[in-house]
Amino acid sequence: MTSKEVTQKVINQEILFILDVRNEDAFSDWKIEGANFDYLNVPYFDLLDGVEGILDQLPSDKEILVVCAKEGSSVMVADMLSEEGLNVAYLKGGMKAWSEHLEPVKVGDLKDGGEIYQFVRIGKGCLSYMVVSNGEAAIIDATRMTNVYTEFAEKVGATITHVFDTHLHADHISGGRAITEKTNATYWLPPKDATEVTFKYQPLEGGTDVTIGNTTINIHALYSPGHTIGSTSFVVDEKFLLSGDILFIDSIGRPDLAGMAEDWVADLRESLYTRYRELSEELIVLPAHFMIIDELNEDGSVSAKLCTLFAQNHGLNIEDENEFRKLVTENLPPQPNAYQEIRETNMGKISPDDEKQREMEIGPNRCAVR
Repeated sequence: MTSKEVTQKVINQEILFILDVRNEDAFSDWKIEGANFDYLNVPYFDLLDGVEGILDQLPSDKEILVVCAKEGSSVMVADMLSEEGLNVAYLKGGMKAWSEHLEPVKVGDLKDGGEIYQFVRIGKGCLSYMVVSNGEAAIIDATRMTNVYTEFAEKVGATITHVFDTHLHADHISGGRAITEKTNATYWLPPKDATEVTFKYQPLEGGTDVTIGNTTINIHALYSPGHTIGSTSFVVDEKFLLSGDILFIDSIGRPDLAGMAEDWVADLRESLYTRYRELSEELIVLPAHFMIIDELNEDGSVSAKLCTLFAQNHGLNIEDENEFRKLVTENLPPQPNAYQEIRETNMGKISPDDEKQREMEIGPNRCAVR
């Protein structure tokens, strides 16, 4: 079963039983999530002598998906279960493939006939975007799986002319520089996050409008520090708010990934409670991450109106400043794996090979506080 097929099961809220044969710590840290998925975690090494000992824990009336890190172990276990007459498949490419799958979803139309697409990285909760207008495209917060974007642009008949990062990412490696090298597009970065980068970029600052195709699409840079000192949001076409890692559907961004939590709390609060309050509440929020599978809409996209988030997102409704400070500085989830190396890679200071980059990104995203 491919990652795309499993993604459709997640989106459609289908029933699936997952036998995860990775070690217990790997499973408890990060697993495939679905509203109607059931799980059993038994390390592969406990099954080398056969699967007889777990047959009574497996359903005979449900599809079973065997999952491991890279595929090999799950193939062997799936073979053994198949011989026992169970309806079983293995995850092609294992969790490595699950981590890298991007699912494109159209999230809306632009006034001039263009479109905006969201690329859902279902296994890591990363969200990236492509704005298409009159044969040109802009990409926002690209992952390192750059072929997905270049091939999709080709499919919709668009040339990639602009690439943006809302901030210097710490949980995943940006594909922005690689895409610009491949396409000669202009790479935009918030200058306050780019003081240590080793490559050329265009400074993304307040009031910047970018022309895509024959139309100026209003990608206004809205300076919104707090997750990083340079975090920048975009209002696209006066309709969509690309909030980066400041605001999510069910949570808000954490301010500690550059070791500056105490210093940046006030910035985070001002961005969310003052700057965002000045925006139209009808804007559709498109964040750079989601934290829990419940944030997916019926079509698999992740979005909500700003007024809905003002009403329902706990992080936007904490009147007491001290309580807000506590929320975003205490009891935070663990920091993302290898986040310091990821930041240095995104600055251009180090250039790990593909396999090393995969290892650096393994695990869930941890950019949010709830």
